[in-house]
Amino acid sequence: MDPRVERLAQVLVRYSLRVQPGWLVRISAPAVAQPLILAAYREILRAGAHPLLRVSVDGVEEIFYREASEDQLRYVPDLLQQEVEQIHASLGVWADVNTRSLTNVAPERRRIRAEATRPLSQRFLQRAAEGALRWVGTQYPTHAAAQEAEMSLEEYEEFVYGAGFLDREDPVAEWERVRERQQRIADFLATKRTLRVVAEDTDLVVGVTGRRWINAAGEHNFPDGEVFTGPEENRTEGHVRFTFPALYAGREVTGVRLVFEGGRVVRAEAEKGEAFLREMLDTDPGARVLGEFAFGLNPHIQRFTRNTLFDEKIGGTVHMALGSSYPETGGRNESGIHWDLICDLRQGGEVYADGELILQDGRFLLDG
Repeated sequence: MDPRVERLAQVLVRYSLRVQPGWLVRISAPAVAQPLILAAYREILRAGAHPLLRVSVDGVEEIFYREASEDQLRYVPDLLQQEVEQIHASLGVWADVNTRSLTNVAPERRRIRAEATRPLSQRFLQRAAEGALRWVGTQYPTHAAAQEAEMSLEEYEEFVYGAGFLDREDPVAEWERVRERQQRIADFLATKRTLRVVAEDTDLVVGVTGRRWINAAGEHNFPDGEVFTGPEENRTEGHVRFTFPALYAGREVTGVRLVFEGGRVVRAEAEKGEAFLREMLDTDPGARVLGEFAFGLNPHIQRFTRNTLFDEKIGGTVHMALGSSYPETGGRNESGIHWDLICDLRQGGEVYADGELILQDGRFLLDG
């Protein structure tokens, strides 16, 4: 086994999830990620906990969305609800054999399913916010993901493991240093009421009064590197053009431009995929509201790879999510979607906090 995979499993179980003896720990992963599944299973047992495997097979989702009736799309078994109530930790692994397998699924069918599973995801996030449940999601390198990133598999593995410091002797020590730097930024932002983002075709004001800034240093996403909050639901005003393609459920929407009034999207345009964008905005009332605003801070991630886990962490960017908030931020928006969109500020972008310039050309002035 690649020693970096074993090191990843150790970091996920011991650092990200901090698994304790007696816990019930769910592993949700595609079968293609078998090396990481086995390594994580072993680490969970060594931590004295009880692993619960939820392994998916390639092609199942395609069959489901092609064959399921509306009643089947809306069906959520009680067993899944009980699972969310009983697990102490959840390890999710992303590992696609085909990143575009759901591209041709009708948006309406995705909307129905998102609506049906929303109470489940909201309860999951609620338990996490209460401290009763720990969770983390990570990427296992596959040929499909490498192709999306325009890399060979070997190059992509080096990128993925390098972004998580898994090529270092002590990855946890590296993440502790990341945590320290990001906490200074989070503490600073916590004193601010309003943020203004200015860039090409972008002038957006976001209210953050009284909201909590979360220091994301490898505990929920791995790799990580961001600080984020849940914006005030009625204080987003202005317009924003997102730099990179917006990816959701195997679909790609490019040239996204949104106009906000009173906290809600009132106009949406896209160069490609505009119909899908509008469909997602109509998922439910909360889909037109920002559920997250964040700064990407990982200096080891500098290229767009068509993988949100990495792309939203690009140092020198901000990202915003349409849809559900993370309750621990103080955000109250609820939706069946959480769709991250990224704005690159590394060339001419600025962010002002209560009128003070705090970020210029992607660099936090707080860093000196």
